[in-house]
Amino acid sequence: MNPLLWPVRRCANGLGLAWWARVRTQGPDVTYWYGPFVRRRTLESQLPAFLDDLRAESPAAMNHEVLRTRRGEPFTEGDLPA
Repeated sequence: MNPLLWPVRRCANGLGLAWWARVRTQGPDVTYWYGPFVRRRTLESQLPAFLDDLRAESPAAMNHEVLRTRRGEPFTEGDLPA
């Protein structure tokens, strides 16, 4: 992510206009948040690499959705693998 765009991303997130991906895994039961992005198209172009990284950890099941929302930390919730 381009660090010069962080102020724009922060503002979009604060207004609830940022795009996020919520990825839920089972086995372990964890929710990961990926974002914020100003454009949905940018999120969708970068999301496959993030999902591939998560698949490398071999969760039993995984699904994701793209949301336009406001999000704060924590960006990971649940029972994290050791």
